[in-house]
Amino acid sequence: MRLIVAGQEAVTASEFAELAFGIDVELFTGADDETAADTVVRLDVARDVLRDLAPEPARYASALMRTAERNRTLVWKAAA
Repeated sequence: MRLIVAGQEAVTASEFAELAFGIDVELFTGADDETAADTVVRLDVARDVLRDLAPEPARYASALMRTAERNRTLVWKAAA
């Protein structure tokens, strides 16, 4: 099944979310190689963006942030 949003084909679920909601998924989930300082700045910007989003994209982005934080915590505990 092909997922087409606004005339563009989404190959992954992240691409679909970016096209459908107009948000950058990595802004809310982060990158594996980001430093603590980068994380602080990214989360600050993400919170500002959340305030400006429509309700449905805001709920999705907020869920991405919670899930990403939970995954980072699990990885950190597993490495300890």
